[in-house]
Amino acid sequence: MSTQQINFGTTVVAWQKKHGRHDLPWQNTQDPYAVWLSEIMLQQTQVTTVRDYFARFMARFPTVADLAVAHQDEVLGLWSGLGYYSRARNMHRAAQEVVALHGGVFPRSAESLQTLPGIGRSTAAAVASLCFGEPIAILDGNVKRVLTRYLGFKENLASSRVEKELWAIAQTLLPQCDVTQSMPRYTQGVMDLGATVCTPKKPQCGQCPVANACVAKREGQTENYPIKTHELKRTSEQLWLLQAQTTNGDVWLMQRPQTGVWAGLYCLPVFQSFEALQAALPAKYRVHLQEAAVFKHVLTHKDLHVHPVALTLPSPVKLGVSMGEGQWVLQADWPALGLPAPVRKLLTP
Repeated sequence: MSTQQINFGTTVVAWQKKHGRHDLPWQNTQDPYAVWLSEIMLQQTQVTTVRDYFARFMARFPTVADLAVAHQDEVLGLWSGLGYYSRARNMHRAAQEVVALHGGVFPRSAESLQTLPGIGRSTAAAVASLCFGEPIAILDGNVKRVLTRYLGFKENLASSRVEKELWAIAQTLLPQCDVTQSMPRYTQGVMDLGATVCTPKKPQCGQCPVANACVAKREGQTENYPIKTHELKRTSEQLWLLQAQTTNGDVWLMQRPQTGVWAGLYCLPVFQSFEALQAALPAKYRVHLQEAAVFKHVLTHKDLHVHPVALTLPSPVKLGVSMGEGQWVLQADWPALGLPAPVRKLLTP
């Protein structure tokens, strides 16, 4: 191992101690439940958004056992607005497995943690290193950016072979002294570097502790890393949502199937066309339908063009057999349910 590689780990540890983040609500603890919860929430989500959600989850479910016995509807309700709802469903299942298979105690190794639902290689490594000092590298999006810039790693990360190569290199950069004590600070340090210094645009190289050895900085090519040329093929879909509400604010909601878009969430009835929506209603209600402005909701691989159609009724009525297993939900109750973001947007005055 080269001196440069040894210095990377120790330099990051020293930098994190003085300049890293120390005030995040899931820091300054080695409780694997709290760390795991934060890591799941932080996938694809900014720290500023996660803070409030993390606080609410910890207040309602202070232990993994509390989360395990919760009803999925309550978990999704608290998660509502964070998006990527498969994270919440897997998180709930993982909590149940920790209780059922591990006696309510989180496994201590990254290898064992990966056997739980929704915990990938990097998340497992983060929990194992932050909580138990395991010498194992993480490789989330921020860390990929830090390492590829530092190394001048010009291979295309769209290739699984290349990503495995970067994993192997990342493992060589770990601190080599006082490993058990150094690993939590190192892991936090590389995450902090990516989040606050080595940012995607206009990185603050003057504040970076490893800038003098950074290949991308030397080349003046920081914004060209990491290299990942695989382009996502985006699709689009038109959806019509029936917003049936009473004058008291009660709303007709249906629970979505456990797979597909908005899986397991409570939702306004969804149709593929305005004609299909009309056909699902008794004729006497069709004349009262009011189409609202179309808006776009962006998912990871798809743009949803949402067509809201309002139907205001004086009181709850049966909307027809073709409407499926829906139900009227009181105005006081629906905000606590797990709702897709565009549905919550429509229902919130």
